[in-house]
Amino acid sequence: MTGQYTLDQTELAVAERLVGLPVDHQAMAVVGNLYRVAGAVRNHFERSVLTEYELTWTGWVVLWVVWVWKDIESRHAASEAGITKSTLTGVVTTLESRGLVQRRNHPTDGRRVILSLTAKARATMTELLTRLNAQEVEVLRPLSESERSTLAASLRKILIGLEPNSADRPVTLTLPGSDARIR
Repeated sequence: MTGQYTLDQTELAVAERLVGLPVDHQAMAVVGNLYRVAGAVRNHFERSVLTEYELTWTGWVVLWVVWVWKDIESRHAASEAGITKSTLTGVVTTLESRGLVQRRNHPTDGRRVILSLTAKARATMTELLTRLNAQEVEVLRPLSESERSTLAASLRKILIGLEPNSADRPVTLTLPGSDARIR
């Protein structure tokens, strides 16, 4: 835990507050732990790697989204990063001032903006990805390979379940260039 209280203390306090309430304790524990893990991992990555690059977690996520999709409209980048368009504007302004992202007008609609990475950002991404992946491995060290696989598959199922028309989506993903499958 990164807060004032340990995980055990927090879980005990929550359990005491929930006595007699008609709630699904297991669902609450899973979602609460997802939230806590996400925050702890985010803070760990910011402290261990991203501060060296003068990046926040949100800045990193925006770089990642633009790197994955190459050229992407700003509204889609905000959606993929899970942030508002106004937050994206501030993040992109910062990334642009650091020479990492460039904006250009959409070719057919001047109201829309296309984002892309600069050569500097593409070079930085290779280095950053390697360093962040080393931290991902470290964060997951307490889990066996089988547990990591099960966790990845379970989290993917949750994400698919939250997508519109999720009943129409396959739950299994075969990774390109390998026999690896995520269920």
